[in-house]
Amino acid sequence: MDDNNTNNSTYKMYSNTEKEKKPNFFKNAFVPFCSSALGAFLVIGVCFGMPNIRNKILNISSTYTDNGLTITEGPVSQKVSLNDYSDTSIAVANKVLPSIVGITVEYNVSSAFGFGGNSTATASGSGIIVSSDGYILTNNHVVNSTSSSSYYQITEATGVKVKLYNDETEYTAKVVGSDSQTDLAVIKIDKADLVAAELGDSDSVQVGEFAMAIGNPLGLQSSISCGIVSAKNREVQDSETKTTYHLIQTDAAINSGNSGGALVNADGKVIGINTLKLSGTGVEGIGFAIPINSTLSVYNELKTNGKIARPYIGISGIDVDSNRAKQYKLVEGVYVQSVENFSAAEKAGLKVGDVIIEAEGTPIKKMDELNEIKNKHNIGDKITLKINRDGKEQEITLTLQEQ
Repeated sequence: MDDNNTNNSTYKMYSNTEKEKKPNFFKNAFVPFCSSALGAFLVIGVCFGMPNIRNKILNISSTYTDNGLTITEGPVSQKVSLNDYSDTSIAVANKVLPSIVGITVEYNVSSAFGFGGNSTATASGSGIIVSSDGYILTNNHVVNSTSSSSYYQITEATGVKVKLYNDETEYTAKVVGSDSQTDLAVIKIDKADLVAAELGDSDSVQVGEFAMAIGNPLGLQSSISCGIVSAKNREVQDSETKTTYHLIQTDAAINSGNSGGALVNADGKVIGINTLKLSGTGVEGIGFAIPINSTLSVYNELKTNGKIARPYIGISGIDVDSNRAKQYKLVEGVYVQSVENFSAAEKAGLKVGDVIIEAEGTPIKKMDELNEIKNKHNIGDKITLKINRDGKEQEITLTLQEQ
């Protein structure tokens, strides 16, 4: 095979003896340029002759009528306006503020060391007028702050005062009933024709919807803050009482004094009772409200009976998970830490050190699970517990008492 022939068939080779050709500028550059420009002008002209294409190019819109219909073509610039949001906030505030009260509670404080005498302390909170004849719903911890430390002891409230919206008069209130487990309380003032709040449906609350918190933060009467519903059915445990709540989470600012106030929706309807917030370094905009639907039966019972009658076992317990069970050579369940004297548990024979592993045939590993089963029964009902005592299982039947 001839290698030169192969090369000539693959590449175009230029000979030194071939005559050099000079470039023709008119032919090679000017004519193609003019042709391209002419084509571009024709395309643009056609496009601008068609309104919908022209509008898209220039990012404008046009409106015309066709067969009685008004048609807008082309993109329409969307301007974000805060007018609607502002109007909503104003309308909600005007509607709800007259139904929110400021609460001031007075306590006696005594020294734990027996010297220094007694002094008086005050605390503030908020409340919601739920009936025009003076009944107000608030948090239990607003009107019942009994506590003690190594240095002092605070008694139950010795006086409760209420301030209404746009009214400087202080009205004396009485505590009708309170319940620490739900953190709710009902108080009453002697005044008629009050503006009762409209209650909403907390079950229908949606994450992301408008939320306004109304109350008296830091003693600032009739203050509002706006945000959204951040989450529903958020499980939060009280670090002191170990009570677990299922709450509405919001980023509307909630501060000390907001407790007992209202969380309301865009219709000005109460969807929750502001109860607590998370605080600390790096924490911002995490507050919680008790769903209003869960308060209705409690409110009615507190108003009628002054307390919530609940079935009671009479123990304190510790949750035993798999790790703790291995560590202490126990079985998983609820370890009985203490048994109250004369309680249903003592009468049934429960002892410290027993591990409750079943209640009414349902396996349990937490006190919350035991309480949930217990709360489905009435005072005087009998329930059956399966326990593990010294490595052996046995059943115990007890009769629920009133707490």
